[in-house]
Amino acid sequence: MSQPLTVRKHRGRLFRRGAALLVLAALAGYLVVQYLTAGTGATGCTVVAAGDGDAEYTFTPEQAVNAATVTAVGTARGLPERAVTIALATALQESALLNVRHGDRDSLGLFQQRPSQGWGTPAEIMDPVYAAGRFYDQLAEVPGYTRLPLTVAAQRVQRSGFPEAYAKHEPDAALLAAALTGRSAATLTCAGRPAATRAGGPAAVRAALVRDFGRTVLRPAGAAAGASPVAVAVSAKSAGPVVVSARSTGSVAVPGGADGRRGWQLAHWAVAHASALHIERVTYEGREWRAGTVGGGWRTVESAAGARGAERNTGSVRISTAR
Repeated sequence: MSQPLTVRKHRGRLFRRGAALLVLAALAGYLVVQYLTAGTGATGCTVVAAGDGDAEYTFTPEQAVNAATVTAVGTARGLPERAVTIALATALQESALLNVRHGDRDSLGLFQQRPSQGWGTPAEIMDPVYAAGRFYDQLAEVPGYTRLPLTVAAQRVQRSGFPEAYAKHEPDAALLAAALTGRSAATLTCAGRPAATRAGGPAAVRAALVRDFGRTVLRPAGAAAGASPVAVAVSAKSAGPVVVSARSTGSVAVPGGADGRRGWQLAHWAVAHASALHIERVTYEGREWRAGTVGGGWRTVESAAGARGAERNTGSVRISTAR
């Protein structure tokens, strides 16, 4: 028996209204994503080859944080860029540069180190600074590791069942190492806005810098061991020689070093940590990175106050945080 015409019309209207509501909900979700990422799609990071090279590697903010930490631990020990490349390629193969709590048997963390094999306690291995340090400890024991093929050097440390697997990650690891050691300037960028977590302000940035690099990172180059660290300036509209966003309430000034390489390492470290630490602006050598800008790239600082010259004269990396 067929339904009355009025019933069918009523159900048709309900269906059309429901479909319209679904479309509106999808549109609202899309607009929220576009707002949170400043119209760039999903938040992500990219590292490119310096100069005219077209090599490029795209990765997540979580991977960026871990890569920057692994690099900082290596350079803080005075190890060469090759050591960092080997470490990053190893972590890319073992965990995709993610600090995972699982693995083969009791393997854990970035390098899938096993407590039962003497790498440390589970808690220690899950600390990226500790895990990277243990990897470098073992790598340093490999004679002539800088001259060995990456697969050979990594395998001497890891004792993997698939030693050749490390090779495929060498190009991406080399790009990351060049940027995160500071050899390649303004080659690492992140798009999107800081993560929707509670901001820690300048204190959180300082703590993370000290955790990854050691306490000397906030001391000017050549300063005595007892010298005071660079002060944190807190202001609603400015932080030192460069005008910053009115949304920023604090900044951390870090000595960039005489040759610029150290400065670019610190600047790239800050960009890599931008989402996790609510960093909104990084400036160094007349270049600026801002969170939420389309493409997330570096641009030349230009302002009526002469920020470009002032920034170059300070030799400091300035990291500005959100509220």
